[in-house]
This record gives sequence, C-alpha cells and structure tokens, in this order.
Amino acid sequence: MNTVIDLNTIWFFLVGLLFAGYAILDGFDLGIGALHLLSKNDRERRTLLNAIGPVWDGNEVWLVTGGGALFAAFPEVYATAFSGFYMAFILLLFMLIFRAVAIDFRSKQPMRWWRNWWDFSFSLSSILTSLLIGVALGNIAMGIPLNEQHEFVGSFRSLLNPYALLIGVTTVALFMMHGSIYGMLKTEGDLHDRIQTWSKKAVVFFVLVYAVSTLATLLFLPHMSMQIRNNPIFLALPILNVLAIINLQWQIKRGRDFQAFLSSCAVMLCLLAIFGLGIYPNMILSTPQIENTLTIYNAASSGKTLRIMLVIAIMGIPLVLAYTASIYWIFRGKVKLDANSY
Repeated sequence: MNTVIDLNTIWFFLVGLLFAGYAILDGFDLGIGALHLLSKNDRERRTLLNAIGPVWDGNEVWLVTGGGALFAAFPEVYATAFSGFYMAFILLLFMLIFRAVAIDFRSKQPMRWWRNWWDFSFSLSSILTSLLIGVALGNIAMGIPLNEQHEFVGSFRSLLNPYALLIGVTTVALFMMHGSIYGMLKTEGDLHDRIQTWSKKAVVFFVLVYAVSTLATLLFLPHMSMQIRNNPIFLALPILNVLAIINLQWQIKRGRDFQAFLSSCAVMLCLLAIFGLGIYPNMILSTPQIENTLTIYNAASSGKTLRIMLVIAIMGIPLVLAYTASIYWIFRGKVKLDANSY
C-alpha cells in the first residue's frame, strides 16, 4: 500500500513538472504575443516573431505530454476536467490554433492590412490563451461542483467567477513579464532598450496583481495555505519566490538579461510549486460536496500501471529534456532577420 501511495505522489509531481515545463517554455511565447502590438514597425514585429519562431511549436509538446501523463496516471481527473471545462478547452484549443496560423501566415503577403490583421490575431490569441489557463487554475484552486459520479454540474458561466478571472489576469501579467525578459535575451539595439522598458512595467503590473490574488487566496481559500501552515518548512517556497522577484528586478536594472530570465523561470517554478502544494492531495476539489473530490488516490490508475509508466517516464523525460536543450542551444543568440525569416 505504501508503494501505491508513493507512486501516486510521484505521479502528481511528474504531471505537475510537465505542466510547469509547458508554462515556463510556452509562457514566454504567450508573453511575446501579448506585447507584440507594442512594437512600432514591421521589422520589430518580425524580430519578435523570429525570437520564438524556432521553438514555439516544440514548447507545446510539453502541454501534449502533460495531458497524456494526466490521462494515463489519473484518467478520471482527465475525464472530469475535459468534460467540465469542455467549452473552455475548446476556446483554448481554438486560440492555440489561431496563434499558430497567425505566426505562419503573417508574412506570406506584403500588404499592410494583411500583416496588421495577423499581428492583431497573434496578440489577441496569446492574451486569451493566457487568460484561459489562469481561469482554469483559479477554478481548480477554488473548487467546482461535482456530483457522485464525479461529473461537473456547473456551467461555463460559473467558471468565469471573480476569483478565477483574477488568477487569469495574474497569469497574463506573469507571462507578459516572462515574455518581455525573453525578448530582451533575443534582441539588441533600440528594440532591446524598448523591451527593457516594457519589462520594468510588466514586473510592476505582475507584482500588483500577484499581491491582490495572494490576499484574495489567503482570505477566501484558506485550504490553499494549509500545507504551509501545518509544515512551516514549506515557507521556503514563498520566500524564494519573493527573493526571485527582487533579484529579477535587480538583474534587469544591471542589464543582465540571462540572469533575469533565470529568475523569471524561478518565479514561475515557485508559483506552480505553491499551487501544487496548495491543492495536494486533491486533483479536482468538489464544492460544496467535498466528498465528491477527486484525489491522487481515488482517481488514479492501478499501482501496476503507475509502476510501468514510471519506468517509461524515467526513460522518456530525459529525452524530451535533451531535445529541448539542443534546440535552444542551436538557436541561441540574438535574432538576425534574413530572407527565410518569418
């Protein structure tokens, strides 16, 4: 029995790790998209697109892998989430597709109206994708109504509650901050200096909405801080998060783009770790019928399945990491536009 419990916790961590990888990698793509319309001419917009051009589709592999791991390890959670959040997932999928089309189609024609349309589409789809991801996280933290069969009995409108929308806005701000710092890494000259200005404002925006969302969570969702209250050692996570934010601002001021980007990644990891700690061992909290909650125990696959998949994950995850690292190494450095660029 202890082995099964340990496996369930391990898979909770692994699924969270895969989704964290997606948030960090595709997060700066979405952040670049959210800031895209702030660039002032066609060359700057092409530069921003080419900053993410070689990697954006590979980053989404982490989302697919995370969804596959969730389906294999916690199939009932997968079923409940995709049925309960059906409309939200359809909108999310539509936004991801529209963003991809905008990236590929934008420079196919030289007309100004054509490029402006796809620039607007790219930016809007990036913002809405970020917002929807945050809304989903907000509802998971707050809880959704489930019946005895673990079926969602609410409505799409009920998912758009004030707390979930607040977390959605916080996610948009987080990705904008993350994306602006990545943009500094990939650009130079006047565009780099302007993005540096954007990043400072994005940090302020994020800190403000993060402070509000943290206060709202502490006041209205006390269960999200229960693990930290019961185990003071976990206070290290919010402390590290605050230190990472301070260091991020310091590195931006000193012009150390790579160190600032690492700090931004650390902020995202800390936030997702705090979120995971807050919901553990629940996967989907049921409110107000707490007894219908899906946990890592009552929604998991069999112990044998979890053991077999763990072996596969141990072999597969290093390959995904190696592939991701090689792509970023190959396309390292500043963006240089040429005839083959977006």
